[in-house]
Amino acid sequence: MSPSPPSPSLGPFVQRFFLDRLVGQQNASPATIVAYRDTFRLWFRFAERELGRSPTALVLDDLRAQLVLKFLDHLEHERGNSIRSRNARLATIRSFARYIGYEEPTALPALQRILAIPRKRYATPVLGFLSREEIQTILDAPDVSTWSGRRDRALILTLYNTGARVSEAIGLNVKDFEPNRTPRVTFHGKGRKERTVPLWCNTAHMLTEWIQEQRAEASEPIFTNRQGARLSRSGFAYRLASAVHMASETCLSLRHRSISPHTIRHTTAMHLLQSGTDLAVIALWLGHESPTTTHGYLEADLAMKERALAGVEKPKTLSPRYKPADRVLAFLDGL
Repeated sequence: MSPSPPSPSLGPFVQRFFLDRLVGQQNASPATIVAYRDTFRLWFRFAERELGRSPTALVLDDLRAQLVLKFLDHLEHERGNSIRSRNARLATIRSFARYIGYEEPTALPALQRILAIPRKRYATPVLGFLSREEIQTILDAPDVSTWSGRRDRALILTLYNTGARVSEAIGLNVKDFEPNRTPRVTFHGKGRKERTVPLWCNTAHMLTEWIQEQRAEASEPIFTNRQGARLSRSGFAYRLASAVHMASETCLSLRHRSISPHTIRHTTAMHLLQSGTDLAVIALWLGHESPTTTHGYLEADLAMKERALAGVEKPKTLSPRYKPADRVLAFLDGL
């Protein structure tokens, strides 16, 4: 009986997955490539720690469901990732497993166990958003006498005006901004989808002044860091946290609140909804693939629900006389 051939190296599969499948066959967007890349970086570092071998030394047999499950637990409990982030990482690994199944059919039995790992369910929280007074206080917080303060205010105002994802806003180049009679910016969103959003005059004026100060060319980013490179998501999250901290000194409702760049996107959507804008228009404004996503903002607006309730005639009911419950049933009800 001849010995079984050694398991092939995992590295070439990863390279072909990115170059042949994602780029060559699917023409995946740069954002998708980056998201997949980050998942593989995390998984390889975890596998190196668990198996004691470098990423180059890993083989196909190392890609096992048990290791993937431990990796997902690591993301949740050690890195503190949300369940949504965990599910996104799992989706990347499952996509890679399907690709290997086409390339190496003999590995299918082990890969099927990975493909059988389910997405983890999670409760959908009510969307958090800011009042107009709160967002105004945050906009006023950056020190515009400094270079970073002027950049931060321009970026926060752009996010609030457009409702863009932070990745879309920091991905803007000078050529994406058109300060003509109808000022607007063109975003390059998920799945290579482009959308154009109009700007307030003060947003357009602030962006124009900022671009002139930077003397940036058409192909260069609008929002950069001190080194002249494009501002990162983590970099802006840090700057926003600093602005929120300063704003909380005068706006007490901002204290002890978790406010992320995405909170500004929710705020724009809620303020559009409260102003009477149709949900379909808000979906186009935000770049939602399905209006179903936009319906979540209806759930979050308690004031609209209260107005709707006020328009409904109250039923005429009499309060029944209180009667103590049976002790056994009361015990069961209290469990």
